Amino acid sequence: MRQAYRIIPIYTADVSGVCSALYELGGMTVMHDPSGCNSTYNTHDEIRWYEEDSLIFISGLTEIDAIMGNDEKFIHDIEEAASELKPRFIALASSPIPYMNGTDFPAIAEVTEQDTGIPTFAVPTNGMHDYVHGAGMALEAIAEHFVNEDRCEGFYPADCRNDKAEAGIENERDHRRVNLLGVTPLDFGPLDHAETMKHSLEQYGWQINSMWAMGDTLDQLSKSADAAVNVVVSSVGLRAAKVLQRKFGTPYVVGAPVGCFTEKLSEAMEAAVSGAKADNVVYAACRMAAKNLQDANKAEENTRYQAEITLIGEPVTMGSLAAAIELQYGRSVRVLCPLEETEGLLAPGDEAVCGEEMMEEKLKDAGIIAADPLYRPICPKDAQFYELPHIAFSGRIYLKKIKQMPGFADLI
Repeated sequence: MRQAYRIIPIYTADVSGVCSALYELGGMTVMHDPSGCNSTYNTHDEIRWYEEDSLIFISGLTEIDAIMGNDEKFIHDIEEAASELKPRFIALASSPIPYMNGTDFPAIAEVTEQDTGIPTFAVPTNGMHDYVHGAGMALEAIAEHFVNEDRCEGFYPADCRNDKAEAGIENERDHRRVNLLGVTPLDFGPLDHAETMKHSLEQYGWQINSMWAMGDTLDQLSKSADAAVNVVVSSVGLRAAKVLQRKFGTPYVVGAPVGCFTEKLSEAMEAAVSGAKADNVVYAACRMAAKNLQDANKAEENTRYQAEITLIGEPVTMGSLAAAIELQYGRSVRVLCPLEETEGLLAPGDEAVCGEEMMEEKLKDAGIIAADPLYRPICPKDAQFYELPHIAFSGRIYLKKIKQMPGFADLI
């Protein structure tokens, strides 16, 4: 029962993550489910639902169809909708019931693509993982299917750069062009909050090539190979960054522009473009240096390093915010991450936390906490609590407050 939740909610599920990541790209996303996943998604997780159209469908899976494995009806309904709406692509997402039944989504996607001529792919969700898992796989699929070598203007894949050089063709890539990967409302809220990240990097001379996947079209994302470097601004973008690195040799760094940390991030981007060896996870290296300095200063006092501030949430955004706080105020910070995908994304002193009981235990000695307001009931009564609403955790409950907050890049 250690993973049971009695007081706080759980994070947005992987199926909603897929829908959020693909919402603005002109495709058709189909959840194979009786109806529950869609109602949860549009009433809790999607802040664009009433303001911007998107082709998000539910299959309306019935009990008899699930038992008998009637995939023909599912395929027919998809193809009929696609023939009328003509989407740019079709994405199929699974929920718990078809997952338990062993529905062959890759085969359904192949049949649908053959019948319609529309690019179709399956995102292997099951409703049992968090949004980072689903959204990450969705953007990974976009990188695999729609960003091609032929679209690359002057930035050639690693395996053909030598041939181009021998042919006397110069690399015309703009060395200040960058893609921002992992931008969804689930982490960053409304589009104008995401725009503050763009403006922060533009002040350091960077040109934003594309923003995955909010505020840009599929056509713009398909030109992502033109960028000199990719910046993973949330863990949602990490899978896509690895695909673009494999296909085109594009280096990537992990970190979100926030406050004075933006300068460190820009320096790491320049190092990545120049080919200099640098740590991918910028905020981790930055915070390690700050911690070593603090330890050295405290050595004479023989005191143990202990975080003064605790942040709870997604590892990249919270890690970057922690780095900005440490740089600007000299206060030690730790990040507690309750999400699944944390490998390589946590700085020394940060921790991956599984379940409400473990989170409550980790918080019992915390003095200053910044987190979504719904964490407050499991925090110590005497702790200073700063509200940092997270749509992937509390949905639209605090949306009005989020809209009144500064953009993520201007949080401190």
